[in-house]
Amino acid sequence: MNNVIYLFLRRLKTPLITMIVVYSISILGFVLVPGQDDQGNVYHMDFFHAVYFVSFMGSTIGFGEIPYAFTAAQRMWTLFCIYATVISWLYGIGTALALLQEPIFGRMLRRRSFTSTVKKMNEPFYLICGYGVTGRVVVRQLVKRDVRVVVLDIEPDRIDELEMDDLSISVPALCADASLPDLLDAAGLQHEKCIGVMALTNDDHVNLSIAIASKLLSPDRMVISRTESDITTSNLHSFGTDLVVDPFRTYAQYLSLAAHEPYMHLVYDWIHNPFHRPLSSVYQRTKGRWIICGHGRFGRALYRAFDEGEVDLTVVDVDAVSIEDIPHQVTGVGTEASTLLEAGVMDAVGIVAGTPNDADNLSIIMTARELNPKILTVVRQNIHENSLVFKNSRADFVMEQGRIIANRVLAHLKSPLVPIFIEEMQNRYDDVWAHTLINRMSSVVGQNELDCWAFVVGEEETPALIEASQQGIELKLSLFFKDPHDRKRNLHAFPLMLRRGELVDMLPGELDIIQPGDEILVCGLNKANKRMQWTVNNYNVLHYILTGNDANNNLLSRFLLKYF
Repeated sequence: MNNVIYLFLRRLKTPLITMIVVYSISILGFVLVPGQDDQGNVYHMDFFHAVYFVSFMGSTIGFGEIPYAFTAAQRMWTLFCIYATVISWLYGIGTALALLQEPIFGRMLRRRSFTSTVKKMNEPFYLICGYGVTGRVVVRQLVKRDVRVVVLDIEPDRIDELEMDDLSISVPALCADASLPDLLDAAGLQHEKCIGVMALTNDDHVNLSIAIASKLLSPDRMVISRTESDITTSNLHSFGTDLVVDPFRTYAQYLSLAAHEPYMHLVYDWIHNPFHRPLSSVYQRTKGRWIICGHGRFGRALYRAFDEGEVDLTVVDVDAVSIEDIPHQVTGVGTEASTLLEAGVMDAVGIVAGTPNDADNLSIIMTARELNPKILTVVRQNIHENSLVFKNSRADFVMEQGRIIANRVLAHLKSPLVPIFIEEMQNRYDDVWAHTLINRMSSVVGQNELDCWAFVVGEEETPALIEASQQGIELKLSLFFKDPHDRKRNLHAFPLMLRRGELVDMLPGELDIIQPGDEILVCGLNKANKRMQWTVNNYNVLHYILTGNDANNNLLSRFLLKYF
């Protein structure tokens, strides 16, 4: 606020001094120039009338000669004052308008308004740095769940896109460099309602700066960062970044599951992606040779993930030196039929076009399909603006970095138990178990989006359960899944995991007894989550679930229970 006023006064200093001088001389002139009253006597206009006359004359309102008709000398002085005051006004107004149109002044006003809005926020919010593909998906999904967000991005076009997006909740946004600590602070980094900070820009150095500033200014604040560099990944992990998302490693893990455990891959997909793949998309013919075109960072991550799953691999890359230690390798881009034939495309079950060039990647999968129509195709999309082409490429899998990162971040925000569940599933169970689980998920949500959420049984998140427990009531896991509208119906949800200390129980039975401190991961339709909130937070609703009787039978409680 002070900076805006200082800039305004500094720029208008000369016009204001000019107007003061012109008005002072004009008033002095009217006081000194002699006039003639209605009796023919000589008089001098008093100071008050001089100020009054110059004021309405200089503002071009129009005037009458006061207090008597002017003499020639007074009219001559009036002519001089008219031009002098009008010119000084035009000079002042022009300078003010020029200042208002200056980008720096507009930025200062926007920052002042943005800072004021953030300070007044009284609901929990996330600070999101970067509104590219990743940031946009994350913001939309959070707003969809009625979670407040604040956005910083250095590109003005992206801030304009945010303002034009049809979001149900107002999102404060500022065009600024998020790597600057003072701007992070102005955006609410140290605000008591800030839940966490997400560094989602496409610059690893900026993301690293954001994460460092966040951990130094607010050590307990959750920090999530994207990265595309092994060095930056290690650096981020070294000082306790809560979640570091590497799109290459994440997608490599995702794709390797599709290659050797298709149903486990589908469970992973349903949990992470808002628009999950249908059951019919499971690829049964995934055992056999895969071809990876491009041995850059994505290709190397994919090679390691596939190699751990003991998948036969052939790597194609234009740089012969980078692949000389790989047992099965072919030198070339992969866009030529001869190169793909040499790599064994006719007998391969899948091909990955993972070069940093979108045109080459599309050419690779088109050529591969011409040679082997049954081959499974995976294509890397580097530029978001090419989405329309990739959507119509008929590729089985399209790797777009922004959406991969967004889905991974959103899964973590749903609950930190999600990655633990995935790890336990991969370590302890096989694809048959995953097949049973995906069928159960499908029977609960159908083709709708599968949502995940978690509860920690305690005073903060489940006060009704704690109150019932203190009264000696034995609480079973099944009570979570009773519909508070009608306890005889079950909600469209089921438990995925129960963690009690070091003990992790996968797909726990609904008759299991709940204890304080238990962490419960649930999946199902989002509306089931909202109804569960009633059960775990409102003792009257919980009493109805347990006994079938309303603990409070007043009109308001019956109305809320019936319609919400």
